[in-house]
Amino acid sequence: MPMCPCGLDNQQEKRTPDVGTLWQRLQWCANLVLYTRTGMARTPAESKPKNVTMFCGKGGVGKTTSAAATALNHATKGKKTLVVSTDFTPSLRDIFEVESSEKPAMVTDNLYLDEISYGDVKTLWEKKFGPQVYDVFSAFVDIDYGEFTDFVASILPGIRDEFMVDYIRELSESGRFESIVWDTAPAGQTLGLLRMPSLMNHHLKPAARIYSSLKATPNTKRSVLGVIREWQELSDRDMEFLRERVKFNMVTIAEALAIRQLDGIFSDFRGYGLEIDHIIVNQVIEKADSPFLESKARMQQSYLAELKGRYELNCSVLPLLPHEVKGIERIREVERRLFAPIE
Repeated sequence: MPMCPCGLDNQQEKRTPDVGTLWQRLQWCANLVLYTRTGMARTPAESKPKNVTMFCGKGGVGKTTSAAATALNHATKGKKTLVVSTDFTPSLRDIFEVESSEKPAMVTDNLYLDEISYGDVKTLWEKKFGPQVYDVFSAFVDIDYGEFTDFVASILPGIRDEFMVDYIRELSESGRFESIVWDTAPAGQTLGLLRMPSLMNHHLKPAARIYSSLKATPNTKRSVLGVIREWQELSDRDMEFLRERVKFNMVTIAEALAIRQLDGIFSDFRGYGLEIDHIIVNQVIEKADSPFLESKARMQQSYLAELKGRYELNCSVLPLLPHEVKGIERIREVERRLFAPIE
């Protein structure tokens, strides 16, 4: 238990504290709150390194390829790595040519793969809140448990996306993997997923007032409000996780529409206190051996120059390849290019 530096615990005579004493008292109070919540005092400066690398962008630009190459790089460096997809039309198993249905499936030394379905997330929600919420809900509506969980998963605003973020957070905090590489759905769905923790908190704030007005037994009432508080706390934790533990990579192509969409995406990210750390421009023509390719290459270079001038971020360029990227060796080619030293 931290000792109070201001003397009030000894019932000394009260006096107006100087600035130094006041600052000490504030620090002590902050440590006391942390001590009470966690059982040990911590300093506000403590922070954990970002161990989740997220890839987002519109469909078909190479998010999965970039995620696979990054995961392979981390695993090769000796980090126990999980590459996980939350795209509900996933292709990780296909690109790595993994036939095993294990969850997670081992790809190679230090590298594991998983693809998360809505069913997986629904199971997670049931484990955390299902029985409690059902007990309350069934007091007002005649519904069996299976129908209830299907209803919640499909109707309640953002529950599936909220618990998708929570699933990744729990993976990150479990310590099972040193690195988690997160392959997401196309940009619109990903932005919906990222804004869910904030929206859930917004939706839940009036819920306490609504449920407090219901005619319910005191025990039931406490259960309802308790669940709401837990849900709000979960939403807060997930938003903090996205801000503090996730590195965001935007994958795009050098075309007009893709470049123009970036302004809106960057603005949406900033609106939730999130920052994109890295841009990857894929499918860039490097060897133009026909008038068609020469024309397209000139167009791409103009968009590349515009992108680099507009965003002061690390920018990597991946070439247009003459073959599919499937299997470890092909992914290794992309990995070497993506992680090549910047000249």
